[in-house]
Amino acid sequence: MTYLATFHWGWLLASLLLGLAMGWIAVVHRGQGVSKNTARWLAVLAAALVAAAVTHVIPGRFGYWLDLGLIMFALYLGGCAVGSWLRDRVLSRHQA
Repeated sequence: MTYLATFHWGWLLASLLLGLAMGWIAVVHRGQGVSKNTARWLAVLAAALVAAAVTHVIPGRFGYWLDLGLIMFALYLGGCAVGSWLRDRVLSRHQA
């Protein structure tokens, strides 16, 4: 994991900054979300991918790509959350 962070720090930083930018410019649309069944399947898929990365079930290059992809995706989602939170804090109009 340290190797990924030291060798791919530019890509990790880029995914974080891209997430910040997308969180900042994204307009919140209160539309219909995914169904509970789909949300459960997505949660199971995410848990399975994280478990496969932690236990090193997938060896070699594909396991390396899985680890890197999961880290980049987590940084992107974190950047999206922080960017949208910052936009809300900066641009919100305080109502009495």
